[in-house]
Amino acid sequence: MQQRSLGSLTVSEVGIGCNNFGLRLDQAGTDAVVHAALDHGVTLFDTSNTYGETKSELQLGRALGARRGQVTIATKFGMGLDDRFPAIKWSASPAYIEAACEASLQRLDTDYIDLYQLHFPDAATPLEDTIATLQTLVEKGKIREFGCSNFDAAGLHNATTAAKGGRPFRSVQNQYSLLSREPEDGVLAACDELGLGLLPYYPLANGMLTDKFVPGEAPPEGSRLSTMPENRRSHWLGDDMVEQARRVHAYAKEINTPVLTLAFSWLLSHPQVSSVIAGASNPSQVAANVAAATSLDAHVVERLNELTK
Repeated sequence: MQQRSLGSLTVSEVGIGCNNFGLRLDQAGTDAVVHAALDHGVTLFDTSNTYGETKSELQLGRALGARRGQVTIATKFGMGLDDRFPAIKWSASPAYIEAACEASLQRLDTDYIDLYQLHFPDAATPLEDTIATLQTLVEKGKIREFGCSNFDAAGLHNATTAAKGGRPFRSVQNQYSLLSREPEDGVLAACDELGLGLLPYYPLANGMLTDKFVPGEAPPEGSRLSTMPENRRSHWLGDDMVEQARRVHAYAKEINTPVLTLAFSWLLSHPQVSSVIAGASNPSQVAANVAAATSLDAHVVERLNELTK
């Protein structure tokens, strides 16, 4: 597994998204995925205090156990849960960050978080206050680096200004895939200018960029597409999106390359990308994701850009 830089951190090119832990996977299932990932050289595990209704962090910490020092743990704060979880709020206020960090440290059973990420912008809290609090957490040794998620280019520039010459965001985690190319509208350029690493989520477009998905047919039973709310499913399975997926699948057959390989490796062809984060429900999916990370010829990258622009 190749490694890339993210601030002062070094992370594997393929990371494990831990949003399956706690709901779709129990502790035994989480253990199997985590141990398979470690055995394949994966060192980045991305979770959140909301994933699995707070159980994801707990199960990840238990699964890592004595191997915690071998990995980079990225977790998030700032996205709320429902009324059953009043302590999990849509907030980036200083008091909330400090409380949320302590709670995540306890659930993860660790003394420090490698990458602590603001899940969504918080219009109610000045960015200066958020970043100052995160800088203090670094000074205290509670976190090593911090980043953000779901920020546009303007927000990234504003955040750098808000850092006031001190430690800034080191990463941005946004949706990016062959079927969702919004970061090309300024975010990639901001990453270059500001020295940020991009962590794409939904790299497989909710399963549309896997061989299990057949364009024009109903999504597989039990898949993310089959279980998501209707308003989101209608977006992903709309005519334009399905047509783009069909073109990628057809091209994959034409060049005798798995769709999964094209999806992962196209993302990794972008130097701004530090790691591609993808969920896994079992060890075989971990192995497939790791195997999908390779180097594509320039003409293949160019053709994929044309097919999905």
